[in-house]
Amino acid sequence: MSNSAFGFKRPEDSPGLLLWQTTTTWQRLIKSALAEYDISHPQFVILAILLWFTEKGEDPTQIAIIRLSKLDKMTVSQSLKKLCKQDLVVRAEHEQDTRAKSVHLTQQGQTLAAKLVKIIEKIDADFFGQLTQSEGESLVQVLGVLNSK
Repeated sequence: MSNSAFGFKRPEDSPGLLLWQTTTTWQRLIKSALAEYDISHPQFVILAILLWFTEKGEDPTQIAIIRLSKLDKMTVSQSLKKLCKQDLVVRAEHEQDTRAKSVHLTQQGQTLAAKLVKIIEKIDADFFGQLTQSEGESLVQVLGVLNSK
């Protein structure tokens, strides 16, 4: 019997540590790319989600952003305040649900979001491009399973 508190022989055998290391490396690349635009990663995710909803002709709410991004309410609220101050986003009372807030990109926000999506997708392509197509598809499937919990 081992006296170790750990369930792995080596740190490299821990899926949690590997996920942490991979996420940290990937987020560092994203943060660096977004820095010159004065946009944080959560703010980018919100802009990208809003652009997605815009392209699909859907009327996004703050709750829809929270659900899709899995960001906490406070982060979304604070990020939206900053994005509103930057004239990238507007918030208004929802037409059908007075408890909800509709959130939309301004024209400036839509232009910036489209530009940033291209930059971030290039980073993703380079970062995840180290995988074969099959490995990439498997990764998406595995992450989808873990994300659904």
